[in-house]
Amino acid sequence: MNKAYLAFDTSNYTTSAAVYTGGEIRQSKKLLPVKKGQAGLRQSDAVFHHTAQLHTVFESLDLSDCKIEAVGASVTPRSEEGSYMPCFTVGSSAAHIAAKLLDVPLYSFSHQQGHIAAAVYSSGRAELLSRDFIAFHISGGTTEAVLVTPDSEMIISTRIIAQTLDLNAGQAVDRVGLMLGLDFPCGAQLESLALESRERFNPKPTLKGSDCCLSGLENKCRKMLDDGISGEDTALFCLKYIENTLKAMSRELLKKYGNLPILFAGGVMSNSIIKKGLSRELDCCFAKPEFSCDNAAGVAYLTYLAHQRWMS
Repeated sequence: MNKAYLAFDTSNYTTSAAVYTGGEIRQSKKLLPVKKGQAGLRQSDAVFHHTAQLHTVFESLDLSDCKIEAVGASVTPRSEEGSYMPCFTVGSSAAHIAAKLLDVPLYSFSHQQGHIAAAVYSSGRAELLSRDFIAFHISGGTTEAVLVTPDSEMIISTRIIAQTLDLNAGQAVDRVGLMLGLDFPCGAQLESLALESRERFNPKPTLKGSDCCLSGLENKCRKMLDDGISGEDTALFCLKYIENTLKAMSRELLKKYGNLPILFAGGVMSNSIIKKGLSRELDCCFAKPEFSCDNAAGVAYLTYLAHQRWMS
């Protein structure tokens, strides 16, 4: 039997469980059901769906050769005082039960820490955990950059250093996608549509210091469609706007904090168009696509690291 580290993450749109064992991560996850035409879920509905499907996600996880040494869970959206979202209570509760039954330690992290750790793990950049770096967390619920520093207990600590002042990047993607008749979540479909465009866009982002404003993007895309611009071109414009916004934020942060490594995590960062554009200009790394969207993989990795530190 291999030593293994089990974790749960029940975010706003994905139920997931993962195990870190033998230097590898196995994960199982399932999107929460969202009715066609809707752009999200109420927290009460998210909690219901997590409760209904967590057991099927867990049953799909191969633990046949695993001896669970510790259990972890994401319990808050961010590592900030007052950060709370009811949907995370489902995964946290499951982790508490598992740890009690197995008589093993329980470790708690934030959803954002999990995203960052998943990106560190899947990009092969474990050395980042021993130094300061800048991490962008770009998703439907978050658009912010954090300064990541080593932490003696939690492996990493984070402090917000830049953020959106209105709309999140993932929200913009989904709202534009819904304008185009795509199904929620719209990210993958919007990317496929944008790849059919032959236009060249270089939109100017809106920044206030190192913070960004994205609400104007939704309005610009709606006007493009009203003016008869194709869905393919509108989709590409949306993604290039987000790309240029992240470039501009990165430049401002590098001026302020020095030449630190930059890591991009979160569901939006699985987009190949945005990644290609950022890579041409910045020294940065990304989570692999299967570790970009919400998942328990990063929490499992953090659980392993935290337990190793506790054992030593």
